[in-house]
Amino acid sequence: MRSFAEVMEAVREYPVKDLAVAAAEDHTVLEAVAEAVRMKMVRAILVGNEMAIHKTAEEHGINLGEAKIIHERDPIRAAATATAMVSAHEADILMKGYIHTDDFLRAVLDKERGLRAHSVMSHVYIIEHPRREQFLFLSDGAMNIAPDLERKADIILNAVHTAHAFGIEEPKVAVLAAIELVNPAMQATVDAATLHIMAERRQFSPKCVIDGPFGFDNAIDERAAQHKRIGGPVAGKADVLIVPNIEAGNILAKSLVYLGGLTVAGVIVGAKAPIVLTSRADLAPAKLASIACAVYMAGVVRELRLKVGKVHY
Repeated sequence: MRSFAEVMEAVREYPVKDLAVAAAEDHTVLEAVAEAVRMKMVRAILVGNEMAIHKTAEEHGINLGEAKIIHERDPIRAAATATAMVSAHEADILMKGYIHTDDFLRAVLDKERGLRAHSVMSHVYIIEHPRREQFLFLSDGAMNIAPDLERKADIILNAVHTAHAFGIEEPKVAVLAAIELVNPAMQATVDAATLHIMAERRQFSPKCVIDGPFGFDNAIDERAAQHKRIGGPVAGKADVLIVPNIEAGNILAKSLVYLGGLTVAGVIVGAKAPIVLTSRADLAPAKLASIACAVYMAGVVRELRLKVGKVHY
């Protein structure tokens, strides 16, 4: 699978999902949700300021149709309400609307009404590129701030499972750093090399190849890797990019959008249910693509959890 159009075509055969949107009073969110409803991907449950939702829809010519609206003026309470609905199986998918990510995630991580599961949660960007034969995956640029080695292993598990879900049988995982050599003064390089050794010794049960450290250039461009004399099956051919921290991932993803002109979807993996998490500034096509990816993953989440491997020390 290489495009969001293919994902949207695939989910036409899926049962329609109930989508709960937290703080839905934003025109890009409403445009994306309305299109997803029109395409029969989802039924919409809009949690937020009802007056603002109607006003925004009217100003932008958005037909809300039969969307259910739950009035909640405060965005933080709206996030709590939408999350609780998904936790209680009153909705299938959760989506972040016009609310700060940290406020949204507090609702997701709530111990009583949140969406915690037995696995670590992490964010995965799904990137469509016209010159690639399949999606590129990037993690974690939105949830885990400064992951240590063990958390990076969990992030890799979630990213690999996401790649599996979208048809990549043996994802090539590049663990990124600023340089390609191990430098004890740069923890990202030490972690990358350790994760590579762990994979070689079969400490990851999902089928994948992990290598690092890589710079961004020699992880995705074969010419750059060859010029720097970096070999191996991942060099220049990565399917999954693991960044050292949230700043690196967030900046990289937004650079791809705003300088590269790419469409990037965003989902949280490892929760009880699929979660759509995009930037408030993202345009409607990216948010629609994210909804489609979440609907697609809702159909494979149980299988993936059965196959989730543990990292053994």
